[in-house]
Amino acid sequence: MGAYLSIEGVGITFNPRKSPTPALVGVDLKIQKGEFVSIIGHSGCGKSTLLNIVAGLLKPTLGGVFLESKLVDAPGPDRAVVFQNHSLLPWLTVYQNVRLAVDKVFGKTRTDTERDEWTLHNLNLVGMSHAIAKHPSEISGGMKQRVGIARALAMEPKVLLMDEPFGALDALNRARLQDALMQIQNTLHNTVIMITHDVDEAVLLSDRIVMMTNGPAATIGEILDIPLERPRKRLDLADDATYAHCRGEVLRFLYARHRPADADAA
Repeated sequence: MGAYLSIEGVGITFNPRKSPTPALVGVDLKIQKGEFVSIIGHSGCGKSTLLNIVAGLLKPTLGGVFLESKLVDAPGPDRAVVFQNHSLLPWLTVYQNVRLAVDKVFGKTRTDTERDEWTLHNLNLVGMSHAIAKHPSEISGGMKQRVGIARALAMEPKVLLMDEPFGALDALNRARLQDALMQIQNTLHNTVIMITHDVDEAVLLSDRIVMMTNGPAATIGEILDIPLERPRKRLDLADDATYAHCRGEVLRFLYARHRPADADAA
């Protein structure tokens, strides 16, 4: 079976003329439809660079990305991105922030009523239907990120790209949003690529974890399958042997085989 999303021989070098710096080399990854893949590694290993290449925000120096066998060479609504910063427009309400994306993608193909219903549906999906009239300044950081996720989902992307989406949140809000994302994944079975620094988050949410070697010239070091049945419940996994094994494998990769450079100098 062919891959839904295929990253083939991707490499990128910054400042190729003056001071060439290879950020990524020889990245190959096949992702199936409906799969949740996390990418983890130390700072500077090119995680966000790879995500931006898949998003079409950066063009690789070598290789390419193919979505349903079509070359990705520019941004598009088939790949929605959720960044650590929610990027909501402060002068618009919660509803208007999501409706703006819906109108942009479906303005010519759906009626006003259909777009209104679809906007409300996605806000309800992330538990924000009670705050549709509020502005970003009136809601918490976790709620803002929920709206950002609703906006991305409302575009009906083929691939949802998430760059440390919960990294700026406190532990409680982070856990709540992780649980919400698992529920959404169980409902929609959408294809997700998520960048994270959090080992527990990666094991909890993912079908596979892609572990990157240190930069520069970073590449995929190992890929770990997470054979935990879905739906998953956080408390049930606390003493689960498979969960503990997977967590240990990621930690061993990051801190035994690929320690950060400053750790060796300490």
